[in-house]
Amino acid sequence: MRLPSSANFRPVGTVPLRHIWRSDHLGALNAHDAAQIQALGIRRVLDFRGVEERTAAACRLPGVTVHSLPIEPTIVQKLNEMVAAGTSISGAEVAAYMQDTYRNFVRTGTPRFAEFFGHLLESDTPTVFHCTAGKDRTGFAAALLLKATDAQDEEVMRDYLLTNDRVQLPQGSRLGLSPEAAHVLWHVQPDFLQAALDEVDRSYGSMEGYLREGLGLREAERDRLRALYRAG
Repeated sequence: MRLPSSANFRPVGTVPLRHIWRSDHLGALNAHDAAQIQALGIRRVLDFRGVEERTAAACRLPGVTVHSLPIEPTIVQKLNEMVAAGTSISGAEVAAYMQDTYRNFVRTGTPRFAEFFGHLLESDTPTVFHCTAGKDRTGFAAALLLKATDAQDEEVMRDYLLTNDRVQLPQGSRLGLSPEAAHVLWHVQPDFLQAALDEVDRSYGSMEGYLREGLGLREAERDRLRALYRAG
């Protein structure tokens, strides 16, 4: 399914999990695309956007309960400040900032991702989770969900990189950046996700340790996630 007004709406995993989808924001949905999503039975929305992002583009999907799990997009603020100061920013510099953003998902965003799993464990109510572009906060959440339900690393990375087939640079969204730098900002790279995974290893010893100690997913919780969301 490809939705013109929500280009990165899609299942989670190349072997899709049940009852759950990932997306870019739902604040620009047209009526046709909203009806397509409604037809999937989605009734729960988990929104990783920050306060200003939510205010600027409120969810336009009728009949759902929206749960806010805010992780503020600090990289946009950082780049805006640098551009305003007249600083020229290369694609490599944006990539380095993106890697640090992903490290911070682990350093400071872990409580939000734990809340994310708390909602998923309550029930298998059909759910979509998203941020603004559906690529970074959403991409890491999807990676965690796939790992928690026993996906192989190759599947996790394939799902993550599918964003590059979906997301197009929105008109007027370059933030004063060069075309090269804007392209890096609006796409994903393996090194971005790997930066978060390396931080997981540094802070928790392993992904297993992070799932258990950082996110509160012990074997009973993981068994429930598998039963609720893994097909077959």
